[in-house]
Formats: sequence, C-alpha cells, structure tokens
Amino acid sequence: MRRSTGIAAACALLFTPAGAAAQTVEDLQKQIDELRAELRALRAARPVAAGGGDGATPASPTATADASAPVAAGQVADAKQAEAAPPIVMADAPKRKKAWYEKLQLRGYTQMRYNGFIDGDKTAPSGQSRLRSVHDASINENGGFSLRRARLVLQGNVTDDLALYFQTDFASAVNAQSNGERREHFGQLRDAYVDWFLTDDHALKLRFGQSKVPFGWENLQSSSNRLTLDRSDALNSVVPSERDLGVVLYYTPPRVQKIWDRLAEDKQKLFGNYGAFALALYNGQGVNRTEQNEGFAKVAMATWPFELDGLGSAFAGQVVEIGGSVMFNRVRPEVRSGGVSAINYKDDHYVVHAMLYPQPIGVQGEWTWGRGPQYDNAINAIRSTRGSGGYVQLMYNVGDIGMGRVIPYGRWQRYRGGWKAGTNAPRLETNEIELGFEWQIIDALELTLAYANMERREADERRFGRAKGNLVRAQVQWSY
Repeated sequence: MRRSTGIAAACALLFTPAGAAAQTVEDLQKQIDELRAELRALRAARPVAAGGGDGATPASPTATADASAPVAAGQVADAKQAEAAPPIVMADAPKRKKAWYEKLQLRGYTQMRYNGFIDGDKTAPSGQSRLRSVHDASINENGGFSLRRARLVLQGNVTDDLALYFQTDFASAVNAQSNGERREHFGQLRDAYVDWFLTDDHALKLRFGQSKVPFGWENLQSSSNRLTLDRSDALNSVVPSERDLGVVLYYTPPRVQKIWDRLAEDKQKLFGNYGAFALALYNGQGVNRTEQNEGFAKVAMATWPFELDGLGSAFAGQVVEIGGSVMFNRVRPEVRSGGVSAINYKDDHYVVHAMLYPQPIGVQGEWTWGRGPQYDNAINAIRSTRGSGGYVQLMYNVGDIGMGRVIPYGRWQRYRGGWKAGTNAPRLETNEIELGFEWQIIDALELTLAYANMERREADERRFGRAKGNLVRAQVQWSY
C-alpha cells in the first residue's frame, strides 16, 4: 500500500503545476519520515549481527521499493542514505554441544527357542548320561519354550578418544535353590568395558573391563549374528561364556578395516571388530567369577582377511580370512565338595581358524588343542589333561528371496576334553551334525530352523557313556 501511494505521489509531482508541487512534496516528505520511523523500529527489533556489528539490518522490502521511486531531490538523498546502510548477515543460532550422556544409545535383542525331541535319550538311569547340552538347558525331557538370551546394550563414544560398552542379559538362570529347581530370567552382567583410542583413526585401542577374550573366531562373533544356534563345545570350553575381566590391546590396520567395512556393507556375518591383532591379560577364572590365584591368563590373537580378486573373475569380491589364538593360564575349577580347588591346573590352548565368506558359497572352520582341567574317573580327581576338537561349517548365501534373506548351513563338530565351567570339570565327548537355515525376514526379525543329530556325554562326572538323539530346533530373534 505504501509503495503504490509513493508512486502515485511521484507521478502527481511530475504532472501537476508548480503551485501544487509544493503540497505534494510535503506529503511525500511526511511519508518518507514515516518510513524512516518504521525502518528504525525494524532495526531495533532485529538482533545484532555476529562479529561485533553495529546492529544495522537490511532495509525492509517496502522501504527499498519506496526509496527507489522517482522523487524530489530531498527524497532521493534520504533514499541513498537508507541504501547505504550496511547489510547485516544474520548469525546462525549457536549449536549446543551434546552432553556425554546424549551420545549414548540403547539397543538389544531377544532369542526365544523351542527344542523338540524326535527320538533319543531324554531320560536315563542313574549313572548314565542323558542327552543334554552345556549351551542350552532347555534340551531336556520336559522341553517347552525358553528365552535363550534377552540382552540390553548401552554404548557410545563419550569423547573422541573414549567409548564405553555395557551389556546385561536378563535370560540367565540361578541354580542351587533349596529344592534344586532352577529360577529363570535373572539379570547378569555380560560386558562392562571402556575403549581408549590411542590414535586418531581408532586403529589402536586399549580396552579395560569385562569383555570377550580374543580366543577363537566363533567365540568373538555375537550370538545375534551367528548362523548356528550354539557355539561349538571345543572352542567354548576354553573360554566358557567367552568373557573375563582384564586389559586388552587391539590393533586393526586401515587396509584390514577397509575390507571388513566392505564385507559389512554386503551384510556378511562378521565376528565384530576385535582387531586384527590382540594382546591381553585376564584374571583367568572365567566370567563373573572371583579371581582365585595371583596369575594372569595371557592371550594373543592374529587374523587377516585376503581379497581373492587377483585370482580371476571367478573370485571377484571373494575374501578368505585366516588366523589363530593362544592362551596360557592357570585355573581353579569349582569342586563338588564346595568352593574351588586348592590346586592351580594348567590351562594352555591353541586354535587356528579359516573363513571363506559366503559369496554365495562359504566355508568356516576352527580347531583347538591344549591341556585343561578334567575329571579323571580312574583316579576320582581332577587333573590337567589333553583335549582337542573343532568344527567345519558350510553355508550358502541365497540372498533376498523377496521375503527376506535366506542362508542355509550345515555344521559338523567334535570334542574330547574337559568342561572347566562345570563342577569338578567333567569330561565332554561330543559328536554332532546340525543342518538348518536362517531366514532374516526383516532386519529386526530372524527365524532359524534346524535339525540336529547329537551324541554327547553329559557334563556330570557321575554319569557315564554317551547319549544320542535327534532334535528339531527353532529360534526366533528380534532386535531393537
């Protein structure tokens, strides 16, 4: 409205007699004064520019339009003065720095299982082994649904050089009740550690706290990411529950990290970034167990992925990873008479692993040798005895079938040796074949169906022989 009024007034000035021009100029001057007042009000209302400016703001569109209209000499001078006002760049609102607790994220996953006997030794007379697994207590004569894991993870980078990780499992059981019955779904600490990055690219880091022991590829792989329902007896017998309390130095060269990043983008099931090289010291008594001697478990690991593109077009994108671990330890297992053994038993082990990532066909295998505590029925006592075993696994990555990703697999495993996490470190004798497939319906929901042919000695030194059976196994996993 003001713009059209000013233009009309200017036209009247040009085409009216001189006697009327004076009155028109007075009207225009009045309008200019009003515009000046409005401009000053706008300048006062806007914030001062960043960088110590004088508080001037750009003229409003109305003021600029009025000043550009053809007017008398006095009006032109005022317009030029308004145009000469320096433009002010509005400062962006200052970004608030996030507090450390705002950088944390909460996530987790839950696994529900069902084990159904087709046939086999669900029960047995006293002194004879029943078909049982050290990895899944729901393999028993009563069956039913069970929660195998119910994990919550709190993690995040507190600073550029410090990251924390805290994981609890709410599907643990408590034994030794007054009537001998298990109590399910208790919370148990799994991980509680902090990573201190020693280089800007995070290639080198120190880890303090309770975390996974870098022994064996499958032991380090998350249960949420593993194809088979359980870990192999041989590898897990060295580090039951995979964790201990201590300090670890991890190093991952950038060229290795680049390969792992590419495999992760292809949705390959990696073992997690535990470094291409690791050196560690742990208590050596096991997860959530009080240290019983003054020694440390000493662990070293190395693993390296090799890209096979140079072997020809048939191997384009293929990656083979090989490596191994060693552990030297002294441990005191729990004894049936109560408490722990007064003797330190040699607990030294070696393992090698090899992995051809499924693109689409994959092969994975590990084998371990060593000595560890094991109950000897011939002398009715625990002694350090040789043990060995491992597994071979075949996989086929079908890919997306339109209703999610499917990966069939088959695994054979064998183990002869002690189970130091059990009372009196009983001997295990395991032969097992498992055939199944994982169906990742969506990213947050997976279904695994498997058939297992088992031959096992029960983890109880008071029972002898091996039990056999065929089972159908199923697991639903949801992530959040």
